[in-house]
Amino acid sequence: MKAAIYPGEGKPIVIEDIADPVPGPGDLLIRVDRCGICGTDLSMTKGGQWDYGKGVQFGHEYAGEIMEVGSGVSGWKVGERIAVLPSVACGTCPSCTAHGNNVLCGNSPGSAMVGFAELAKVPASVATRLPQTLSLADGALIEPMAISLYGTKMAHIQPGDSVVVLGGGTVALYAIYWARRLGAGRIVAMSRSSRRKDLCLEMGADAFVAFGDNEIGDVQEVLGGAPQVVLECVGAEGMLMKAVMHAAQFGRIISLGFCTSPDPVIPGMASYKCVSMQFAVGYSMKEFIYIAEQLDRDRIRGAGTPDPKAIVSDNVGLMDTPAMFETLRGPNNETKVHVLCT
Repeated sequence: MKAAIYPGEGKPIVIEDIADPVPGPGDLLIRVDRCGICGTDLSMTKGGQWDYGKGVQFGHEYAGEIMEVGSGVSGWKVGERIAVLPSVACGTCPSCTAHGNNVLCGNSPGSAMVGFAELAKVPASVATRLPQTLSLADGALIEPMAISLYGTKMAHIQPGDSVVVLGGGTVALYAIYWARRLGAGRIVAMSRSSRRKDLCLEMGADAFVAFGDNEIGDVQEVLGGAPQVVLECVGAEGMLMKAVMHAAQFGRIISLGFCTSPDPVIPGMASYKCVSMQFAVGYSMKEFIYIAEQLDRDRIRGAGTPDPKAIVSDNVGLMDTPAMFETLRGPNNETKVHVLCT
């Protein structure tokens, strides 16, 4: 089969012919339909400190169709369509039993981050069945939606809470989506550029404010005061302090940006507001299952909620993946790109 491989040391992605995976006990073999390109894929293939390593197969936002069921697997059959939670957990370590967050597992038996390929072997334990109302394009978006849902739930949004979302990328767009569904009052989206303003509004924001000298006053004018919740979804230096400056007294700040560089905060400024700040990474199977069920209900009821697929700006073939990675590293007009693997 063909698969995308990262050679390491910041070298360009290549497409190689590798052996077809063989499902072992407890595994499912799927034909990958599509896999989304994530900002993490870009940052971890540039040769930096947080790098995938050499000769690594990767891809973690994917969905496909079951081709073969491994021994000992029950409840699944050939032809079913699934989304994949790419972090495999042991289920028994303290992190698994206390939190259920697969990414935090301290004794992971493997990984399912192999989505940029024609075929993938995945443990049945990380498969989420897609209802008939959902497409495989929907399925490939469940992973990024789960990141935003997991973090947004940490904000404990109360009905009517005002919310500011920093950023205009995938995590920010879905943070807006979930903040609206979790009962937020007015929501302001903020970003450096207004390029994704329309998408922010489509996902549920009431207004868009660009970063700038007057941004705090502009946001408060829209919200009628400082926000109770700030969701930081940029992951760049300066964003944590920006979140502090915007938050109301006793405001709640959730960092979903996953910045991998030092990002200074002035504790005195945060202290005078008595803000709380929490950092989030990952998700559990609860988020994956919940999202599939909620999207299914929306489609059946015709609920009029935003379509998560609205953020998909392009679809490219597997052979075009290296070129698209290079495009995304420079100025571009993409939001979410899906790689069609078959």
